[in-house]
Amino acid sequence: NGQVERMNRTIKEATVKRFHYESHNQLRTHLADFMAAYNFARPLKTLSGLTPYEYITKIWTSEPDQFIVNPIHQMPRLNT
Repeated sequence: NGQVERMNRTIKEATVKRFHYESHNQLRTHLADFMAAYNFARPLKTLSGLTPYEYITKIWTSEPDQFIVNPIHQMPRLNT
């Protein structure tokens, strides 16, 4: 529970406590952008300086049987 509460506080501090939103769609868009930045760009001390995405791909290369979906396909990029 403590980790979930801490993540909820981090999200609140980055969104509703810092910005005023005219609509729920604005909040949804900003929240999606924040989560993308958090998962793909923010290195975390608890993951030895890796981003959550880098950590998942590292585990996937060593233990691919534990995954249903290849995490490489989840990386944000141009739709080509």
